Amino acid sequence: MNTNSNSYTIIYASVMVIIVAFVLAFISSSLKDRQDTNVRLDKMKQVLSSLNVSADELRDPEQAYQKYVQADQIIDMNGNVVSERGGFDIESKKIDNQLPLYVCNVNGETKYIAPLYGAGLWGPIWGYVSFNSDKKTVYGTYFSHEGETPGLGAEITTEKFQSQFAGKLLQENGKVKLSVVKNGKVQDSACEVDGISGGTITSKGVDAMLQNCLGKYANFFNK
Repeated sequence: MNTNSNSYTIIYASVMVIIVAFVLAFISSSLKDRQDTNVRLDKMKQVLSSLNVSADELRDPEQAYQKYVQADQIIDMNGNVVSERGGFDIESKKIDNQLPLYVCNVNGETKYIAPLYGAGLWGPIWGYVSFNSDKKTVYGTYFSHEGETPGLGAEITTEKFQSQFAGKLLQENGKVKLSVVKNGKVQDSACEVDGISGGTITSKGVDAMLQNCLGKYANFFNK
């Protein structure tokens, strides 16, 4: 075959594309189990971070998860438990009528965790809110994002922002009271936290996420 011909070039390129595609598919398949495990462990870390679990314990997230999380329930919109297990496997962005609820034990006290999912300025934001057995006060929070601006919206991941939520009023009579307001505009310190200076849209996204996601647990709060 004439190696300088167009047909040779096309055949050679096609063969190389097929070989590369096969190799990439093989590598992806080989690493899938490891990737799935890493995603699972990372989610455990995020859940546990809302419980204020120390960085030392988070080095072994599976052990810490077993220590603190007693059940990953699924509840319905009426606040009734559908299953004691399975909540962990529900993606936050796919939460509909089946609501994940983590039941935890921290130093002998019951804590609950609800997942959150919303939109920031540049993409998805998500997180977890843990609250006390009274179902009225926040115990801890964890927030993350996909593409918010460093130094601005991305500040939702910092301890400075997240630590504001501890002890705040979560809800009252099933109505979500916890909210994020414009930086420096807190009027009710019992339930409001300062938004991020220069990250107004992301702050509003966190607030909307709290209202929308926690609002689905209204009947559970009232039980």
